[in-house]
Amino acid sequence: MKVELNKYVEKPWGYEKWIAITDNYALKEIFFKKGQRCSFQYHHKKEEHIYILSGKLEVLEDNENRELETHVYGPGDIIHNPPTYRHRNTALEDTTIIEVSTPHLDDVVRIEDDYNR
Repeated sequence: MKVELNKYVEKPWGYEKWIAITDNYALKEIFFKKGQRCSFQYHHKKEEHIYILSGKLEVLEDNENRELETHVYGPGDIIHNPPTYRHRNTALEDTTIIEVSTPHLDDVVRIEDDYNR
C-alpha cells in the first residue's frame, strides 16, 4: 500500500524527510548542504545506521574506546552510531544519507551546536 511522507523538517544545515516511523524503527532521508554541520551530539537510547547515498561527510565520532576520531565517508559507506556514542557530521559536499534508527526521535543530547538549539 502506498503511504504519504510522514514529515518534512527544515534544518539550518539542510532537511530531513521522515519516511517511516513505527514502534520498532524510523527511516529518514537527510540532506546536508556543503559546508554545514549538525550538532555534536549523542543519544541515550537511539541507535542509528547511516547509509551515504551521495556526497561526502566528515564525521567526528567516538571509536570503540570512546576516543574521538575523524573519518571521511562517501557513497556506499555505512556508519553505526550506538547509544551514548558522540558524533557530528560535516558535509564536505552536498550530501544525502539514509538513516534507519530506533524510534527514539526526541533523544538528542547536544554537546555543541552552531545554531544555539
